[in-house]
Amino acid sequence: MNLEAAKAKLAEFGQEHVLKYYEELNDNDKKALLTQIDETDMSILAAALNPDKAPSKGVISPLPCMELNEIKANEESFRKTGLKAVKEGKVGAVLLAGGMGTRLGSDNPKGMYNIGITHDIFIFECLINNLMDVVKEADAYLHLFVMTSEKNHDATTGFLKEKNYFGYPEEYIHFFKQEMAAATDYNGKIYLEEKGRMATSPNGNGGWFISLMRAGLLDKAKEWGIEWFNIFAVDNVLQRIADPVFVGATIEKNCCVGSKVVRKSAPDEKVGVMCLEDGKPSIVEYYELTDELMNAKDEKGDPAYNFGVILNYLFDIEELERIVKEELPLHVVEKKIPYLDEKGELVKPEEPNGYKFENLVLDMIHQMRSCLPFEVVREKEFAPIKNKTGVDSVESARKLLEANGVTL
Repeated sequence: MNLEAAKAKLAEFGQEHVLKYYEELNDNDKKALLTQIDETDMSILAAALNPDKAPSKGVISPLPCMELNEIKANEESFRKTGLKAVKEGKVGAVLLAGGMGTRLGSDNPKGMYNIGITHDIFIFECLINNLMDVVKEADAYLHLFVMTSEKNHDATTGFLKEKNYFGYPEEYIHFFKQEMAAATDYNGKIYLEEKGRMATSPNGNGGWFISLMRAGLLDKAKEWGIEWFNIFAVDNVLQRIADPVFVGATIEKNCCVGSKVVRKSAPDEKVGVMCLEDGKPSIVEYYELTDELMNAKDEKGDPAYNFGVILNYLFDIEELERIVKEELPLHVVEKKIPYLDEKGELVKPEEPNGYKFENLVLDMIHQMRSCLPFEVVREKEFAPIKNKTGVDSVESARKLLEANGVTL
């Protein structure tokens, strides 16, 4: 994009101030800013003027979960079906790794965090070790797609290359950057975080598929015969990836998406729960659960909304291609956004001062025609690392890893 084209685009969306310091920049910074303007979707910015127009929930009802006893009774069949799909190359793994380790006290990508005690063992290493379990069982490698962000791409790719991908073949690993969305003030004006850079943030965990597609990797995946994507978050070090029993159950039940879930530890646990919304699969976030829903019972007398999602989903690619033609709901989120003030000096606000824009996986689930909630044993598959200490922390994950035989 040249300067005139950038001016025209900015004028269309009322963002001319983005070029305020353009003449002060060196050639490289000018080029970088023009590229950023070119790549930024500004059509979403109007949502800042109507932030309360959030997607409203429909009628919520229970979605039956495939529980552990049913899984155990059918495990042999599910495993056989899932292993066949993995062996035939029909399953790809997608690691959502765009985040930083800030809350862990690290300036590096979260996947680079070392959770070892007596020796080095990194979050990325734990996940690849988990993936290797199914590789060994199926005697076949899966393609692993790693979503980074512009803030951590170079560090992530450099680190994994330096570590020789922890033994995983390089030809089966493919990186793509999560697309970024501009961050604005309350009037929808894009903040500058530097004189030659707009303030941006990742476009939410629901942006993974469009980002993968625009990177040209969907075409590659289809060439390789992949029919399913198992997406998973970087911060759960115990999760099973491309789990054959999970894959087989989703296929045998003829569902468009499978969702691994755990039984909630308490009615008010801060996890989203599987449900039906207006008769379609959906997820209700913990803060949306009313007392009535929290205390509702099913026909067995158990809590009706008792299974929390752990961000491990198996998506049918054909169904993903169908929903990507529709428009995902846009979530306008109030955040603290560092910005340049009128004097060109960086301000780090202590209170929210604007909006970021996100698409969420839960909205993708709601656009699917069918979903299989698939229960897993919490102590064996759920060790999230959100904080350095306390609940869902490095400390708690270490204890769970050791309880599952991982030497730290």
